[in-house]
Amino acid sequence: MRRWMIVSTALCVCLLACTWPARLAAQKIGYVSTDAIATRYEANVQAQTRLNTMVDEWKAEIAQQQRDIDELELEMKKNRLIWSDTERQQKEKELEDKRKERDRFAREKLEPGGDYDKQAEQLFKSVWDKIYSAVQKVAAAEGYDMVWDKSTQPLVYVNAKFDITTKVMKELGIDAEDMERKQKDIIDADPRNKRQEEPRKRKTRRGSEPQPDSTLTPIDVPPLFPTGDVRMPSTPAELPRSNPDSIPPKKDDEVPR
Repeated sequence: MRRWMIVSTALCVCLLACTWPARLAAQKIGYVSTDAIATRYEANVQAQTRLNTMVDEWKAEIAQQQRDIDELELEMKKNRLIWSDTERQQKEKELEDKRKERDRFAREKLEPGGDYDKQAEQLFKSVWDKIYSAVQKVAAAEGYDMVWDKSTQPLVYVNAKFDITTKVMKELGIDAEDMERKQKDIIDADPRNKRQEEPRKRKTRRGSEPQPDSTLTPIDVPPLFPTGDVRMPSTPAELPRSNPDSIPPKKDDEVPR
């Protein structure tokens, strides 16, 4: 049973590998850079500014806590000889509590899953919803079947004419004229976009006559045979039949050499 499942899985993989290039060839695929869009999207810039302000406030609080710790450590060094054991133990406990509070605050605000991630998700969710909605709208209007995001899935070799980033920016009301001009220069300089697509000859089955290309200009060729003669060039002319009665009889003394 297990062996049969392995063979079936292998056959499925082979079938997908054979049909996948044909499926891709029949699809219109584009790509987009959401990072480039976000850097110019005003709503995203405002959300990032607000988040940075929160982070700056948290870092300022941590810095103040660290200054309090430094001052207490300096005080303990100066008075370690004149304090009693009870006073020294109280100061050591106070120092330990301050360090714990500093570490707790830093973890709560800045570690993964903390306030930073929660605030970022809340601020940017609506922004990215609008960006992806604009991508889908442009892709549907342009007739694309698939759109890759090169910000999350880097593409090593692409044609710039399939980049819809500037179109998505226009959909969001972002000024992208400079990027559009740059993209046009890249498209015009790409040799792949300068090639003239030659008409493809239709493949014929073995033994069938190839179909003439309708895009070629017909050339008048004079006939090889007079009008009315339907013989093919390879057909030889019919030889005249001879009368067997007209052949002279052989002589008895005539011996073939």
